[in-house]
Amino acid sequence: MDLRYDTVSFLSDYGTVDEFVGVVHSVIRSISPAVRVIDVTHQVPAHDVRAGALTLARSAQYLAPGVVVAVVDPGVGTDRRAIAVDVGDGASVLLGPDNGLLAPAVAMVGGASRAFELTNSAFHLAAPGPTFDGRDVFAPVAAHLCAGVPLEELGTEIDPAGLRPSIVPVTQLDGEVLSAEVLWVDVYGNAQLNVDPDEIASMGDTVVVEVEGRTRHATRVQSFAELGTGEVGLVIDSYGLVAIVMDQASAAEELGLAEGDGVHLSGSGDEPRRDPDGGFYQAVTLRARQS
Repeated sequence: MDLRYDTVSFLSDYGTVDEFVGVVHSVIRSISPAVRVIDVTHQVPAHDVRAGALTLARSAQYLAPGVVVAVVDPGVGTDRRAIAVDVGDGASVLLGPDNGLLAPAVAMVGGASRAFELTNSAFHLAAPGPTFDGRDVFAPVAAHLCAGVPLEELGTEIDPAGLRPSIVPVTQLDGEVLSAEVLWVDVYGNAQLNVDPDEIASMGDTVVVEVEGRTRHATRVQSFAELGTGEVGLVIDSYGLVAIVMDQASAAEELGLAEGDGVHLSGSGDEPRRDPDGGFYQAVTLRARQS
């Protein structure tokens, strides 16, 4: 069989305790046996669409060309749409629910070429119930795409601008204090912030980090090993964002940080002034690719 795509990258909140991931793999293989499925992660916190969207966005530019199946879908079984988003003029197709999960990744890779609602049930499995679209919709559609079925046959073309955006946090500068948010805490306890390195360039080699009224001084370093025992640091992480870290220890545990927590950074040591609403956000929308 000549494949249009030979790789499916799969991300979900299914975990690995139940059979869900294995069943999705098997459905894809039963339709397109030569396709390779790469498990990006299945440990997205259950129902956490924003966490899934950020995980997918971090990964997107490194995923092999092909089909991407992303399933974090608390609205499964409702009238939310199942969608396919073509990026790079067919280089890859992202499949998932229309709940904001795909938007940051699509933006990361340059925008949507086309988008479709997956309405053609001829390419779905017959479902005994409506609550497992990963198995019944996204897996078979992914396999059929790999086998060469054109997107146009899978459903109805829709305007990418009409798809649901994702809400991601943005920083805000108030005087000399930068209000930020923890995007992600990795397995080592490094806390990635929504902060571009340029935003703290003027703060000097030592930055005051304030979390819920508690302050620590963080040293700007290029590697973990530059930090002494118990010392908190700021590095530019592998995705190009600022992260709060320690050497061979958990910065998140040390500072009591979790995803979504607010963090205030300053070079002066002044007490940060807080926004009364507790955060600053902007919408990321699935948009057409700029030619």
